[in-house]
Amino acid sequence: MASSMAASMAPALSFSPRLSCNGCDQSTFPCVSPTFRRNSRLRKLIHNVQHRSRSNARTTKLERKLRVVAEAAPTDSHGVQTKTAEGAVANGQALPTAPPSEKSENGNKVPENLESPDGYHGWNEPNTSPFLSIIVLGATGDLARNKIFPALFALYYSGNLYKKIAIFGYSRSELTDEEFRDMLSESATCRVDEGEKCEEAMETFLQSVYYESGGYSTCDGMKKLDSRLKKLEGMGEANRIFYLSVPHEVVPDVSKCLSRDAESKTGWTRLIVEKPFGVDSESSAKLADSLLQHLDESQIYRIDHHLGKELIENLTILRFSNLVFEPLWTRTYIKSVQVLLAEDWGMEGKGGYFDQQGIIRDIVQSHLMQTIALFAMEPPVSLDDEDIRNEKVKVLRSMRMPSLQDFCLGQYKASVSKDGKSRIRSYLEEPGVNPNSLTPTFVAGVLYIDNARWDGVPFLIKAGYGLIKHKVEIRIQFHHVPGNLYREQIGMNMDMASNELIIAVQPEEAIFLKINNKVPGLGTQLDSSELNLLYKEKYDGEVIPDSYERLILDVITGDNHLFIRSDELQATWDLLTPLLKEIEELKVAPEMYTFGGRGPVGAYYLGAKHGVRWADE
Repeated sequence: MASSMAASMAPALSFSPRLSCNGCDQSTFPCVSPTFRRNSRLRKLIHNVQHRSRSNARTTKLERKLRVVAEAAPTDSHGVQTKTAEGAVANGQALPTAPPSEKSENGNKVPENLESPDGYHGWNEPNTSPFLSIIVLGATGDLARNKIFPALFALYYSGNLYKKIAIFGYSRSELTDEEFRDMLSESATCRVDEGEKCEEAMETFLQSVYYESGGYSTCDGMKKLDSRLKKLEGMGEANRIFYLSVPHEVVPDVSKCLSRDAESKTGWTRLIVEKPFGVDSESSAKLADSLLQHLDESQIYRIDHHLGKELIENLTILRFSNLVFEPLWTRTYIKSVQVLLAEDWGMEGKGGYFDQQGIIRDIVQSHLMQTIALFAMEPPVSLDDEDIRNEKVKVLRSMRMPSLQDFCLGQYKASVSKDGKSRIRSYLEEPGVNPNSLTPTFVAGVLYIDNARWDGVPFLIKAGYGLIKHKVEIRIQFHHVPGNLYREQIGMNMDMASNELIIAVQPEEAIFLKINNKVPGLGTQLDSSELNLLYKEKYDGEVIPDSYERLILDVITGDNHLFIRSDELQATWDLLTPLLKEIEELKVAPEMYTFGGRGPVGAYYLGAKHGVRWADE
């Protein structure tokens, strides 16, 4: 069978007839003379020599270009190049803006002697690492000078920014680059390291900072800004972040202009928006629609600095990575939850703004509602940003509509300083505040989440200015032990014996677990003790980053789970807008409380009404 198969295949496998060529057996190979083979080797050798010559020529051009950069950039005390002939520096990397020979291509300057896009295009390395531009609009304001730019420097110093970076300030004020750098140097601090190394880094950082003046209602300034950015970015991948530290009424115009005239064409563009995100449900929806007309939801980062605090971000980790807590995170074991944000200072110059907003819009709508959503949400499908935000929205939509009877409003009055030597003015005496204002500076309230996990559990919120001390914390009080065998040793006040988990966000980060314990001795006396995790002791030497550092880095990396999505925002305003309208229509007068005290007495009656003792009682 095998032989017959071979016979049938023989015609297909037959070779050409044997030929003779200068004595060479050509049964299977083509006829090639020795002369032809010698000539082929010679041609190949000549080709290789010519190829190496061209490669050397290209290398020489690149070396000359690199030598120009090296000679144009002076070095610091460590031999690190810090500045180019044109003064453009990014993370210590030389970024000249005007190469010696250039032509125009798509509005960008291109060196004429480049033979491929793999070379230095616009004095940038387009195919090796991307370029990042961060533009802060409202750059001369207090927030930008005191928070945003110091956070950017801290990220730069810790190596968390791109190697190729340009940071632009943008506002209406007419300033030069140098004048703007001088202004920043007065407010910027080296909180991460007070040594000489930090001072040197500060000087290098400021060389990466530029300034462009322009208005917010027209697009001319954005066009000029885009032109300057292109000169620095070159032709490679260029990403841009716009931080809108501007009045909320100009946000729609600014977003329209930057999306039309300054959005990156070779990378991503992201927009950071500061609160307030409207003043009620209608204005918030209008603002969201104006942004979404020009940008995708994934590009918008509504920032709330409170969510960038270390212990707030630790909420989900504490709960979902510790088996001891997750089973307890339910109405079966938790009696109440308190979310507190107390400030021991007054308006400090922002009375005019605050008088238009009030404590509910300023703190409750964003800070406290977002904290509750993170605390109470169901386990997400994954740690993906959208999965987390989906669960937060479910919590907000499950909340019962708040009732005015479950809220207490207050306003601080004049007082005397702790040393008794000076008078502290009342809220109504603050600059920019209406002398007859009913705007509350304090709020206490009770919220309920009507779902299977939290049904019947009161979530108490309290926030205010001019209180006895600065404190931000979340306090979880557990139910009493059923049929407690040690009731006689505890006494009649069972609340004092309840277990509590306290998450201290500020001023000193810590986690406390309050338990009942036997006092050492012959008797059986119980004492309420705390198991504590003090961050300053446990993590001694670790620098806890400022919330703006964390959140800006999240924007750079594209992590938006701590930023507020449009539907989250709308769900919050849908809850609070009816309450705000009722307060304003009824002209509810806030209860007066002394500056430096514990707040209005009505807050304690409110707690008692719902069977809860406030944490500071």
